[in-house]
Amino acid sequence: MSATRVQLLSPRTLPLLSSGRVALFLQGGGGPHRGGVGPRFRSLTSPPLSCSSSSPGRALSSLSTTRRGLPKEKMSENGMMSRAKVLTIDTMNPTVKKVEYAVRGPIVQRAVELERELSEGMKKPFAEVIKANIGDAHAMGQQPITFFRQVLALCSYPELLSDSTFPEDAKSRACRILNSCGGNSMGAYSASQGIESVRQDVARYIERRDGGVPCDPDNIYLTTGASDGIVTMLKLLVCGEGAMRAGVMISIPQYPLYSAALAELSAVQINYYLNEEKCWSLDISELQRALDEARLYCNPRALCIINPGNPTGQVQSRECIEDVIRFAAKERLFLMADEVYQDNVYAEGCQFHSFKKVLFEMGPEYSETVELASFHSTSKCYMGECGFRGGYMEIINMDDDVKAQLTKLLSVRLCPPVPGQALMDLVVNPPQPGEPSYEHFIKERTTTLSALAEKAKLTEQVLNTVEGIRCNPVQGAMYSFPCITIPERAIQEAKELGQQPDMFYCMKMLEETGICLVPGSGFGQKEGTYHFRMTILPPTDKLKILLNNVKAFHQSFTQQYS
Repeated sequence: MSATRVQLLSPRTLPLLSSGRVALFLQGGGGPHRGGVGPRFRSLTSPPLSCSSSSPGRALSSLSTTRRGLPKEKMSENGMMSRAKVLTIDTMNPTVKKVEYAVRGPIVQRAVELERELSEGMKKPFAEVIKANIGDAHAMGQQPITFFRQVLALCSYPELLSDSTFPEDAKSRACRILNSCGGNSMGAYSASQGIESVRQDVARYIERRDGGVPCDPDNIYLTTGASDGIVTMLKLLVCGEGAMRAGVMISIPQYPLYSAALAELSAVQINYYLNEEKCWSLDISELQRALDEARLYCNPRALCIINPGNPTGQVQSRECIEDVIRFAAKERLFLMADEVYQDNVYAEGCQFHSFKKVLFEMGPEYSETVELASFHSTSKCYMGECGFRGGYMEIINMDDDVKAQLTKLLSVRLCPPVPGQALMDLVVNPPQPGEPSYEHFIKERTTTLSALAEKAKLTEQVLNTVEGIRCNPVQGAMYSFPCITIPERAIQEAKELGQQPDMFYCMKMLEETGICLVPGSGFGQKEGTYHFRMTILPPTDKLKILLNNVKAFHQSFTQQYS
């Protein structure tokens, strides 16, 4: 049996390429061609052999590669034909190109470049880049809770269970978690809805938090951070075409996860504006305005609330929550309550109220009809364990058939990270009074939350000493969102560069001070107003330096462009 091999292009055969005919040379096998013994070839651009003009093959060959949806071939520098990419910016999913996420946008990418330049010895007017753009607590120096890390270490390496340096309650908790895992290993998959014992602990936590309001573990879904649950619920809600396309109401300013998810799902974003003059409060009249206008071009289906607020730091009163629930019931809207900052409440007179608790205390008229999904996470509060990606959502009054579809949808991603589930279990079931780790846990938790409260007050006070900066009280969460005055000359220069004025401002600050903030335009804001978001997470001494540098920059920037 003779072998067939492809002859490589040589200087002798290369001229064929210039004629536009690409030839495949075959040697051996099949005998000589009609011209005698030697290489035989068939042009890849020759008409198909023995095909009538009506044949499908001929019809297809007469179409250009572009019209057939095939990638075009290009000539490379070495004379070889190279095929264009199948996936290009023009052929990719168009909805992905609409996704924007300011928290990790261009300004953060530039911050990373500056860090690299500093490490390479390049001279800058600053010694380090301070990333105050994101609520990444441990990256900013917050220390992890000892008990949580002890249990996770024991779960990850069970041989440590014989180590006497670990407290007995940590060992007991680790054994309980491992016994709930397949093969007694955190490396095994869990059920798609999450480990059953963890869901039970979450349900008991919610009952304690909400003063005895019942919670069914079957309504608890463990998630990959709160974001996973939020996006999953939006997937269930989005449907329809044209004027009946699903619309989702989100606050402005908002956390960019919402606008990004809605863009990817081709849903309609319905903006309602928080009242900055009243400490970012939510007015029902503004909800009604946004809803009435949206019904002219879409089908509003859901209302998203972030409480405490991100990026605005407000804490909603019970009265406000009741008004929102009545509004959702009247307008037949699915409620989504993002409550990941529920332990981060600092301002005197403010208190966190869960939407579920208020819903059930309003009576059966609402508790048995209003559909609600609420979300929590291990990433914020006093834990700050962002990297473990732990979270949960609870669903209330969901249709049974839809619930089955939700479970199916979650099963596609198999399960949330099991270490994150284990951490979520520790958050909702921490050391109890009388246990060896209790006093140390309470001390660490209290110290962390007290420090955040002090830094929230410090941030407000310092920023409000700067002419041209106005900062509302940081009642909760982890951020300030001050309003800044930008001179007209700076606004015009930003426009010439194709940038939003507050992006121009924040980029200038980064280049001159090394401070990385997120411009308010990345969260949404009223036309003609400008803001930035800054985390309050850095250690107090570093936060003071950061705030003084922001103050000095703003004064210099204003003087330069006035």
